[in-house]
Amino acid sequence: MTTTRPGGLFLHEEVLLLSLRDKQGTIHFGTHYQHALSAALVAELLLRERVHVVEEGKKRFVEVSDRTPLSNDVLDECLERIATAKRRGQVARWVTTFAGMRHLKRRVADGLVDRGILKVDRDKVLLVFSRTIYPERDPKPEREIVKRLRRAIFTPARDIDPRSAVLASIANATGILPHVFDKKRLKDRKKRLKDLTDGNVVGEATREVVRAMQAAVMVASVAATTATAAR
Repeated sequence: MTTTRPGGLFLHEEVLLLSLRDKQGTIHFGTHYQHALSAALVAELLLRERVHVVEEGKKRFVEVSDRTPLSNDVLDECLERIATAKRRGQVARWVTTFAGMRHLKRRVADGLVDRGILKVDRDKVLLVFSRTIYPERDPKPEREIVKRLRRAIFTPARDIDPRSAVLASIANATGILPHVFDKKRLKDRKKRLKDLTDGNVVGEATREVVRAMQAAVMVASVAATTATAAR
């Protein structure tokens, strides 16, 4: 199921734009953006038909269909990792693995900087620690993303493209969506969001990516809570 990329952006690039505070260039607090990025990477490979999922008993493994590069260094690295892995992995394994990629946020952000969508800057935390930030330079791409999500979530439209459905599901499960739309309005659209995740529009393989990402987020949340309680 090859689909067109709206605005020329990949899913993981759209996820990062939604995760960043526009003016400050920092990640919205409380989001599991790493898992959102990794789920988007796996989903993109599925949507672009570079990988597919095969069933063997109760297990479902990711296998490579086409090793043709996608001209995106992060996606191409993910594809190569799957292709050269000594053992096949299930969807959950790759969602977790890609979430731990070194400098994932920076690499995705740098690609958006190169296209003039973000700019790179530095600021200080508590006037001591320096960090890299990515304020928005061109707001048009994110506005288009939000427009697509608004139609997918807040209208009864049935002709929602798979990319928008997947993006809505990922952003919802990782705490990004409440930073995009009003929380009360989202609460009223719980059934619609569930339908987007569970409905036929996304396809079974992509639904599995969302489920794996949701499980990974739950594990990360429990680990973070345990670590805080142990202090």
